[in-house]
Amino acid sequence: MKILHVAPINVAGVPFNMVQMHRRFGHQARLVTLHENVLTFPEDICLNIPLPRSSAAQWWRKFKRSPFIRGEARPRSRAPIHRAKNIFEQLYFLYDDRRRKSTVFRAIEQFELEDFDVIHYDGGMDFFRDARIAKRWKAEGKKIVCHYMGSDLRIRGVDQQMDELSDLNLTNESDHLLLHPDIHYLYIPFEASDFSVRKEENQRLRIVHAPSSRAAKGTELILPVMERVCSARNVEFVLVEGKPHDEAIRIKQTCDVALEQVGNYGGTGYGRNSLETLAMGIPTITEMTPDYLAWLPENPFILATPETLYERVIEVIDNPALRRRHAIAGRAWVEKYHSFDSVHNRLLQLYRDHGIT
Repeated sequence: MKILHVAPINVAGVPFNMVQMHRRFGHQARLVTLHENVLTFPEDICLNIPLPRSSAAQWWRKFKRSPFIRGEARPRSRAPIHRAKNIFEQLYFLYDDRRRKSTVFRAIEQFELEDFDVIHYDGGMDFFRDARIAKRWKAEGKKIVCHYMGSDLRIRGVDQQMDELSDLNLTNESDHLLLHPDIHYLYIPFEASDFSVRKEENQRLRIVHAPSSRAAKGTELILPVMERVCSARNVEFVLVEGKPHDEAIRIKQTCDVALEQVGNYGGTGYGRNSLETLAMGIPTITEMTPDYLAWLPENPFILATPETLYERVIEVIDNPALRRRHAIAGRAWVEKYHSFDSVHNRLLQLYRDHGIT
């Protein structure tokens, strides 16, 4: 098959991992990203469309997330509909689509993107907000897949035009299963073999927290707890932020315990960051929603809440046997559920079920 991935950004490297997985099994696959990932995950075709990063733009994004950050968002039975929040955002959307037009059509011609027959929209959004390319490709007989990642459905919502065009909806987030009536869970493809398992611990344990977003990971809850932990035990707390991905990996490889998130502000327990630490044999602490906890098979994580985090970290520090058990279980779990083989087999079955192959 010829499979094209289109993504606003290479979120945590997951769209690129999908492309690598397709290629592993003989498919012709490319990834087009609209904006550069500042954390230096690998890119394929990046259009480098400027993404507003001013203080005002950052404030606006934080404002839209604020109900989730404060824990005030009401549980939803359906995802919100994606639309401009006010006249100013609507005008910006029109301007942004206009300025990217020549860049997008030049890339479609230069990289022969018309030749692909399955289009994965990673994020569920077209090149343009009126879905003009997706509409044309659908009319030409191409199959459309909308793959929702991160907070796509939770905060931004579903694009109605793309939803009507989609032949298959995928997600890596368990709570998305509650927000869309026809969506299917797919584990993040991840090759544990790319990471070596730590053989020895540091004499003074190093505990790492590497948030992609402080708000999403509950970092402000974690920091005071780790101050207490460091006062009570002779350990080192390592905060990794804003580092290029390869540098962040090197730092994590020197650590003995990982803290993923607490508070459930931006997800449901884990993502690529945890897959990396589990693959390295690093016991990983996180919080999960009750629904996710009940659903996730053979859970390899050490579980904590904001209220229990201190006691749980102390328990992990004081119990080498617990760390060894979770180190072994974590690596095996990643290999079983997230391997390219496992995810590819599941995806092919979904393709067949939805008439894509």
